[in-house]
Amino acid sequence: MADELKEEGFKLKDILLVVGIPESTYHYYVKQLKKIDSNQRLKEQIEQLFFQFKERFGYKRITNELKKLGYSGVNHKKVYRLMKEMGLKCVKFMRKSRKYNSYKGKVGTIAKNKLNRRFSTSITLQKLVTDVTEFKCTGEEKLYLSPILDLCNSEVIAYGINKRPILDLVMKPLEEAVGILKEHATVRTTLHSDQGWQYQHNHWIKTLKKNNVFQSMSRKATCADNATMENFFGILKQEMYHGEKLVSYEELKSRIEEYIEWYNHVRSKAKLAGLSPVEYRTQTSQSAAY
Repeated sequence: MADELKEEGFKLKDILLVVGIPESTYHYYVKQLKKIDSNQRLKEQIEQLFFQFKERFGYKRITNELKKLGYSGVNHKKVYRLMKEMGLKCVKFMRKSRKYNSYKGKVGTIAKNKLNRRFSTSITLQKLVTDVTEFKCTGEEKLYLSPILDLCNSEVIAYGINKRPILDLVMKPLEEAVGILKEHATVRTTLHSDQGWQYQHNHWIKTLKKNNVFQSMSRKATCADNATMENFFGILKQEMYHGEKLVSYEELKSRIEEYIEWYNHVRSKAKLAGLSPVEYRTQTSQSAAY
């Protein structure tokens, strides 16, 4: 009513005197109404982001995405409170990942642990890690995934998927990674793995030597030596596999391919200044896309 009278030319001070409301009280309620309206718009944006990212993001990552959209004054505590009010909770991280063990004893050459848990680097393609993990599908089928991860920005630069953990599962992504190294690597690369039989195989070792890539291996039964790769498997399985119904091999293969694309290009990481792996690489270097 006060606003309507103001539009007709009445002074706010006179209006408030007539209706018997102190000016401070009026401004307080106007401010509260604006706050309620602002919170409602923020809630709508939070809900949109939460489901846009398939319920994989908690309040910290939602806060980061809001800041990308221009909500610079919103902190994670407020987002946590609003998400709690709306009943929005990321429940993907409730189960442990299942570890596939490809170790079959000494069946070839065991390399030294050149990486030695030095996982950080500011140079793209300087330090790569790899491993194999297993998924169950419907029926008796299984799916095996073998990615190669760049420790500079946690980007999956190549990966293989197969129904069986055969040598070709790891060789295809290795050959793809070698092609990327030839074109974009600026220093000699170290590729780290566990002591799985595939990585002791003569074909794997010869391919690394031929392309001037250092080979590094974890110590026996020491998964912490390849912690970054283990962490990636944990994130992937918690965000798109655990808690979901088992599906066919082809359906799961499609979902993993879609997830890796999303992980590389969209999923933000705190250690990358809130950027995705590809965003970080393209914004911190002049390297071409690969």
